[in-house]
Amino acid sequence: MTELGLYLARKSINKAEISRKTGISASRLSELTLNTGAHLRAKELYLIALAMDADPCELLKSIFKNVELEGL
Repeated sequence: MTELGLYLARKSINKAEISRKTGISASRLSELTLNTGAHLRAKELYLIALAMDADPCELLKSIFKNVELEGL
């Protein structure tokens, strides 16, 4: 499961409702939540945050919390 998938699970977010609100297909949401090789687009992240009534920056920080600059 991806960080997005874990985040949605922790918040008990219904993926079907997110799909309906955002226009992101259910299959794409499944890919983003299950496939660690899937690349989340900025627009998708923003739409998901809006659909959850969440701050997009907080969602971004939560999903990419392990990303750091090289050499630090």
